[in-house]
Amino acid sequence: MTHRLLGITALAAATALTMTACGNSSSAPVAQTDGEVSGEVTMWMYPVIKDEAKNREFWEKTEKAFESENPDVDFNVELQTFDKRDTQISAALAANSGPDIVMITPDQASTYHEVGGLLPVDEAIDDEKDSFYTSGIEAATIEDQVYGVPMFQNVNTTAYNKEIFEEAGLELPKTWEDIKEAAPILAEKDISVLEYVGSPEQTLNLTFYPFLWQAGGSIFTEDGSDIAFDSPEGIEALQFILDLQEMGGVVQSAGTDSPAIEGSPMARGQVALRATTSLPELAQLRGALGEETVVLGEPLEGEVQATFGNPGLMALTSINEEDNRQAAYAVLDFLSTAEFQSEFTKLASNFPTRTDVELPGTGPDYEALEAALEYAIPGEPHAAARQVMAALAPYLQSALRGDLSAEEALTQAAEEARGILSRT
Repeated sequence: MTHRLLGITALAAATALTMTACGNSSSAPVAQTDGEVSGEVTMWMYPVIKDEAKNREFWEKTEKAFESENPDVDFNVELQTFDKRDTQISAALAANSGPDIVMITPDQASTYHEVGGLLPVDEAIDDEKDSFYTSGIEAATIEDQVYGVPMFQNVNTTAYNKEIFEEAGLELPKTWEDIKEAAPILAEKDISVLEYVGSPEQTLNLTFYPFLWQAGGSIFTEDGSDIAFDSPEGIEALQFILDLQEMGGVVQSAGTDSPAIEGSPMARGQVALRATTSLPELAQLRGALGEETVVLGEPLEGEVQATFGNPGLMALTSINEEDNRQAAYAVLDFLSTAEFQSEFTKLASNFPTRTDVELPGTGPDYEALEAALEYAIPGEPHAAARQVMAALAPYLQSALRGDLSAEEALTQAAEEARGILSRT
């Protein structure tokens, strides 16, 4: 499937745009709807705001702000965890019992749309659609209809422990070749050059897929009819990681390491770089290693530069009843305003999806993440994307354990994934 880059060409101008201020970071924005709708709307929200207390406080205030302008709508935000999110949402859709609105990613939107689990939201954002960056709307568009309000933009890029490289007399590596050259030098100091998290707790969008994309490969063929990760590019990507592991450039426990930053090999100073790092994760690394120790750079480059980054979409589910539709539209309209997005992206340390909202900060970190948007890929939207990811992950673990070669792992995973496609 063709990679749809999330390069937001107008984003560089966003910092010059003005917006309406909406109070301190814990305040909720003012709702903009007219108060004439009625109903009950349940929304499942996930911890994009990493601070649990701030997350809860923000959404409680958001509920009250919306309901003060819409007294006949009972708006309930149910805070969820990312653990088993796909299973949770799929079960709710199958039972036709759960949220009217749920936060999902573009690849999830493709999956749930395929089974009739989502409703279009064009009517809810018609007046605001031109205020969003085109790429965010495109990522949410399926068959010419929009299936989610782009509420925030994620992007990841390379984080370096610069002290490790300085002490070894090395430049910060920017390409695969640079990394392979640095690996044996750092291994002599009992330091791995690259952090790779192979645990099934971590999405492959943040582990194997960016290396696959950097090799010029993809998960699916361009038309989405077949698996493509067992291509020479896919084998090259996995072999790159295995070669690093063999020379001490990736820790031996990579196949089971937790995705948590706290206590991770990099946070302990045992690894020199992390290829996919978000702004909140950067703050955690600096908390462990020191403010001046960790810096951001551009996404790594193999055959091409690539990283993972996608918009978070607030989607309307098929659980929402027709007589409750206008109430759900009112909530989505509220969540799409510049005032709301400005507050939310500041607290979440994410990028806005609207052209009239400023970036949540300034300085080198935001400049690096803004530059990374040009190379960001929002996963590969496909109805079987999540099932294929789940099938592939154990084979990657087997390769990291040394049980399978790169070619064996991807060939066997592709056979299982093709079975999934035939049944989807």
